[in-house]
Amino acid sequence: MKRKTKFYNKMAVLSMVFSAIILFGSCKKNGETSPATLSGSTLSDSTSYASTSTSTVYNISLDGLKSDGGYAYKIGYPLPQNGDSNTSPSVSTLRLFENGVELGPAHSVHQDIRDYGKGRFSHWGTTLYFSASDNTNPATNGRKYTYTMGGTPTTSGTGTTTTGTTGTLTTTGVSNALMGYAMVNGTTTGGAGGQTVTVSTLADLKTAVSGSTPKIIYVSGHILGSGDVPIYVSSNKSIIGKPGAIIEGVSLYIFTVSNIIIQNITFRNYVTDAAVMMKFATHHVWVDHCDFATDRNHGWTYWGKDMSITRASDYITVSWSRFHDTNLSFLISGGIAGNEEDIGHLHVTLHHNFWYNVSEREPDMNYGSVHVFNNYHLNNGGYSLGARAGGNVRTDNEYFSGCAKPLTTNLAGDPPGYFSGVTTNIYSNCGANDITTSISSWVPGYSYSAVLDPAANVPSIIQKGSGAILTN
Repeated sequence: MKRKTKFYNKMAVLSMVFSAIILFGSCKKNGETSPATLSGSTLSDSTSYASTSTSTVYNISLDGLKSDGGYAYKIGYPLPQNGDSNTSPSVSTLRLFENGVELGPAHSVHQDIRDYGKGRFSHWGTTLYFSASDNTNPATNGRKYTYTMGGTPTTSGTGTTTTGTTGTLTTTGVSNALMGYAMVNGTTTGGAGGQTVTVSTLADLKTAVSGSTPKIIYVSGHILGSGDVPIYVSSNKSIIGKPGAIIEGVSLYIFTVSNIIIQNITFRNYVTDAAVMMKFATHHVWVDHCDFATDRNHGWTYWGKDMSITRASDYITVSWSRFHDTNLSFLISGGIAGNEEDIGHLHVTLHHNFWYNVSEREPDMNYGSVHVFNNYHLNNGGYSLGARAGGNVRTDNEYFSGCAKPLTTNLAGDPPGYFSGVTTNIYSNCGANDITTSISSWVPGYSYSAVLDPAANVPSIIQKGSGAILTN
């Protein structure tokens, strides 16, 4: 990641005041001192920063903050150690937080911080270049910015990870922050703090995901099953694909477990059952930057769904993933009759995903409380989003293009559900919605405005940033 020489213009060296703070769900400020003499307090695993090793947390004083153009701001100060450079572009271990929520990606190209913002930052030399999560001015938006240092950075393809973090990806040009229901009533950290292993065979993958001990499992190469091979995933696991990782002919069974992260995997050709199947009160799962596809040549009943969330499962986020070239994509609740246990559960967030060349179900749901925002639906032949059995679907800034029926509650004579936020979406060259119930006012209980992109920007953002991005 090479910075151009224009980033080295003279700048004033500004003093910053740091203070150690103890975080127990919220930040408590202690006396101020300099980094050189800071004894500091530490963060435990139970803090909202999701750190798996103890780290000193410093407040950032924004006195002297300067614009660096676009959404970028910069401030120079005597950090405890130097950061990235042309010869070492990803050496910094700095983690940046806004009101306790981690920003990223780190090590961002400075022009990307200017052009795209959304929490991107760079610790370059002794200067911090960064953007707010919603591209506002950090000096006036009223938020507290803090940072930690520590851990050993490692690189993999175009992405970086840092030991001692949640084990999730930090990828150039794409936000990877956990958002939505997977961080409600608890959080989702996967295998953070556990053993790290790399697997490249079906047998090794089955072994690695067993047992409830935290573990970070990297998938390497092409793992091939016969089409309907089940792999039972235990709690407290992160399954992260290395560049080009493919799992084919396999269904991940996520049953009666919790705290699972799945990232950067290409899933292909799963027969009968879903590629990722959450069932039986599974909760707190995050699926991020994955790619799901079969084909539309084998008929509607041959392939399994891309993903299913059923039987009282709860607090799920699916983000920045691609679903394409299939008939039935995504199911939330396994049916109406006999599945009343789903009532009060099925809290699911779907954001910044891409559906294309799909017949229907993007997703289809019964009973649940489903929030969809900033997803891109392209050239889909049936209906896109279906709401049944009194369930609520909130849409925010979705983009539908060439879709026959974007939103519907009129499905096979089933009891209808409800939609809210339908006027926030863009419908380009689409058929009409078929909503038979009154428009709802339901919204999820968490805040998301800071990460909500304008609907008009969705196609370009999603085509650039979704899917299994560590491919080469």
